[in-house]
Amino acid sequence: MIIRLCWTQFRAFPTLAPLKVTNKPKSMPKRLILLIALYTLFAVIALLRAVTTGSFDLFSLGVLPVLFGILTQAPWSSLVLKIYIGLQTLGLSALGITAIIAYQITPQDVKVVVEGHSIPMLPLVLSIIALLSLQYWIAFSRVSHNYLTAKVKA
Repeated sequence: MIIRLCWTQFRAFPTLAPLKVTNKPKSMPKRLILLIALYTLFAVIALLRAVTTGSFDLFSLGVLPVLFGILTQAPWSSLVLKIYIGLQTLGLSALGITAIIAYQITPQDVKVVVEGHSIPMLPLVLSIIALLSLQYWIAFSRVSHNYLTAKVKA
């Protein structure tokens, strides 16, 4: 270190860049803030569902460890986020394939009803695809990866 400082001071090695020491913590990317807001909404809905129905499942309550990992910038958060999105994709694909098969058998019986309200299929499918696409974009972006693995690299 001392030798490098002396050599760069006397221009012995002009191609060496001066050392940059930054201890400034990186701020959270806006993409991850959006994902945290989305997952907080998911967590509140999952907890309300768990309290009202009395059933706990990985599909809905699995968001809690992911949310905790992102907020604490845990070393495992990037991996758990990708696994959780994969589980969502697998579960929603299974529901979609089941709906397609059921639609071919009895088209009049295939409908989504939540608390007595019928939800149209096209807006539901488009919103599911949009939410999954948004999560994939955030999870696999370089900015998110760099932020979530910053503690591991340090």
